[in-house]
Amino acid sequence: MTDIIEQFGQSTIQHGPHSNRAYLMSLAADDLPRLVPYLDQLAQEQAYTKVFAKVPEAALEPFRKSGYEAEAEIPEFYRGEGHVYFMGKYFCPERQQEQKPDLVESALQAAQSRQGHQADLALPDAMTCRLAEPADALAMADVYRQVFATYPFPIHDPGYLRETMESHVDYLGIWDKEQLVALASAEKDVRGQNAEMTDFATLPDYRGQGLAGHLLERLEEVASERGIQTAYTIARAYSHGMNITFARGGYTYSGTLTHNTQISGELESMNVWYKPLAG
Repeated sequence: MTDIIEQFGQSTIQHGPHSNRAYLMSLAADDLPRLVPYLDQLAQEQAYTKVFAKVPEAALEPFRKSGYEAEAEIPEFYRGEGHVYFMGKYFCPERQQEQKPDLVESALQAAQSRQGHQADLALPDAMTCRLAEPADALAMADVYRQVFATYPFPIHDPGYLRETMESHVDYLGIWDKEQLVALASAEKDVRGQNAEMTDFATLPDYRGQGLAGHLLERLEEVASERGIQTAYTIARAYSHGMNITFARGGYTYSGTLTHNTQISGELESMNVWYKPLAG
């Protein structure tokens, strides 16, 4: 089950029962103020318990007036200037209350204690790292199926991977000889000069070798070459490993999105991390 992606004017909304939410992925200023009540209406009609919105600083006021609160923010997000805020509005008190606060805190503390302390990112012998190509889509979908039982986007579908690869996503893979063993992606907003580092997946037998850190470093290099100024991620708040990977990579923590995303059958909270990239 994957969510629907639709347009409201020039704005993009993802929504569906998978994460039981609506997500305003991109906002066009011309769609305000009509968009804000539409999101409320959508949530109420579909019985969603959260609306999650990525909002430029200049557009904050109508969201705040409608009951949204900032859960995270990233400075200099759009073309190296202008903050973005990750706003949340809950339609269910239980969803707003973190169910695993100790786990969120321990993962964050473990990550921040390693801030900037990068491990050796050299690949083991016989492994190679490169950008994925359309011909790799079947192998990529197989890795994602093995790692994620469910996911908010249809990354189990080779057709979706090819389509996004040709439009706005760079996928980077690590191969052990001929076998694809780890993957990650950079979802680019070329106009806004920012990119989300996401979809990290390593096969179980290859974990603990620092492959995610290597993928992150290489993704940053590729993104910088494409003119991206700010890299960020929305990482699983319950995962010590992924939060440590971003902290070691020099990313700054900027907030937690409570019970935001359904992954592998559970609504998980997500941590936002960001990093300015050198030009």
